[in-house]
Amino acid sequence: MTDPVVGLVLEGRYHLQERLARGGMSTVYAAQDLRLHRTVAVKVMAEHLAHDPTFVDRFTREARAAAMLSHPNVVSVSDQGSDQGLVFLVMELVRGRTLRDLLQARGRLTVAEAFAVLEPVLAGLTAAHRAGIVHRDIKPENVLIGVDGVVKVADFGLARALTGTGQTSHTGGVLIGTVAYLSPEQLERGKADARSDVYAAGVVLYEMLTGHPPYGGDTPLAVAYQHVHHDMPPPSAEVPGIPWQVDELVTRTTRREPAVRPLDAGAFLADLEDVRSDLGVERMPVPTGRSSAGPGTLRPTNRPTRPRPRHPSDPGEPRTQVLGPGGSRPGRGSRTSTLPGMGAGPTTDVGARRPAPPDRPRPGVPEAVRRRRARLAVAVVLLVLVTIGAVGWWLGSGRWTTVPALAGREQAVAVDLLQQAGLDPVVAEERFSEDVPAGVVISADPDGGEAIRGTDVELVVSRGQERFEVGTDLVGLPLDEVRTRLEDVPVVPSEVQDYSDDVPVGHVSGFEPEAGTPLQRGQDLTVYVSRGPAPVAVPALVGLAPEEAAANLEALGFDVARAEGRSADVDTGEVMSVTPATGVKAAYGSTVTITVSVGVPRVVVPDVSGRSQEEAVALLEQAGLVPEFQTFITGDRVYRQEPAAGETVDQGTTVNLLLSFG
Repeated sequence: MTDPVVGLVLEGRYHLQERLARGGMSTVYAAQDLRLHRTVAVKVMAEHLAHDPTFVDRFTREARAAAMLSHPNVVSVSDQGSDQGLVFLVMELVRGRTLRDLLQARGRLTVAEAFAVLEPVLAGLTAAHRAGIVHRDIKPENVLIGVDGVVKVADFGLARALTGTGQTSHTGGVLIGTVAYLSPEQLERGKADARSDVYAAGVVLYEMLTGHPPYGGDTPLAVAYQHVHHDMPPPSAEVPGIPWQVDELVTRTTRREPAVRPLDAGAFLADLEDVRSDLGVERMPVPTGRSSAGPGTLRPTNRPTRPRPRHPSDPGEPRTQVLGPGGSRPGRGSRTSTLPGMGAGPTTDVGARRPAPPDRPRPGVPEAVRRRRARLAVAVVLLVLVTIGAVGWWLGSGRWTTVPALAGREQAVAVDLLQQAGLDPVVAEERFSEDVPAGVVISADPDGGEAIRGTDVELVVSRGQERFEVGTDLVGLPLDEVRTRLEDVPVVPSEVQDYSDDVPVGHVSGFEPEAGTPLQRGQDLTVYVSRGPAPVAVPALVGLAPEEAAANLEALGFDVARAEGRSADVDTGEVMSVTPATGVKAAYGSTVTITVSVGVPRVVVPDVSGRSQEEAVALLEQAGLVPEFQTFITGDRVYRQEPAAGETVDQGTTVNLLLSFG
């Protein structure tokens, strides 16, 4: 039946061309990105989940979580959206197969092959853990092996930030996850951190080495029970010949108590490298289908070495499962055993001794067998006593531990102390502090005293001093734009008008404290607004040549105007005055007028005829003229004057006066 989604173009950009895979919650298609002309993978949420905000949130969370990561072993996510009733996200297209496909084709891998696959998986998880993200759904289906042998971790749909609550995804009171790979703390408390990914990666390592997960059962709840109550069996119990160091690595990474597992994927990767070095395991290419085991090496096979119960993760089944009250999903075709007396034929106990023929007496039990049975009985009794003692210790004081003092310690140190005490560290909040350096614990809850092992201890970790910066790019911008930009900076700005020779009027010329200085929340910030250049004092120019005076004024930013005048004190052709006057401050760019002397002032000769000598002298000197007297027969009255009264002459001109009797 043709898939109706194939052929659609989402958001006018992604042309869905081929269905690649289908799961319980989504379908993956190969698509052409019409904008960038490249092939991508588009994951489309199942139609029956597209209206459930919880599952839509999971899709959005996957896009955001994966978009935070940039690592060659993590499938990159480039876009997310919804169109035509379809919720989708756009991912890098990896051509190849999943680890599940490889295990179905090969059965199991050699130690070297398993290490070759697991190392890049742990490298990608290390990048996620360092970015504060826990995957929470590590399984073979989410490990992609490209045709070029590059391994990538996919499907961050259940990812959650490590600094959040750490709760495993719930929907309607049920737990979402692939039960065969869920850690005990996820199953018991719904809590997950980087150590939960370590547990799942350890289970994947077991499965690669043996060809199947460690636990099987007819229902997911049966598998979950074994994860919570049983220790992981060593892979060599299934595949003889696996080195004990590999057994110990699987055991260490899948311990039921999170505090005693490696701290994160980076620590797991370091342990893996140590085992590789101890065993001298050579590096080899990632297997993509055909076996690379050499002669004498235990060859992969599609059959497990020993009989095992059915696993929910058998081919065709390993999808994300939902557990809850009455919500377990049965597995495929459960196997049944016929017991005597239940209406079926007799069965043979493969571990029982064949009965002796009826015509021969049954031999007695040898002494060696009786001794072994006696030792076994003693061992059983001792084991029961030790178990009773351990249970009593646990119910008494054993389940209690002391919460260490954590305030003032580095976050990594605090986490180590809590894990050593059997407690679960949770970074509940990261808070700015003026007194506590970044990465140091401010407080913890509970803080000291006793607590039950496995209790969450919430840490408040310092982010250091909260500081804000005013960008240097704001200097020179218009005031209105700077006001808008400062709305995002929690400081208290005030504006001051200031002169500036370089910044236009109405633009910001600077800040106090200077732009780029770290500022505290609520700190005062002075914004200097340019009024243009400062006023300039007019220089002394009288007596200078007009050209020299104009050059001086223009160098100070003034415009120059020229006028002419007469002066008795300044030589002709020189500046006799300036407006505004010398020493007065004038606005930058304003006009200053220089007046150039064209000679002495001109005056009108007063009429002094008939006046006494004294009166004539007073009037002429008042007009700026020089009187000179001639006497015609003795007298004291002006009889005649030259130049005549009313003529205009240069100031300082001599006026000849003729005196006579009146």
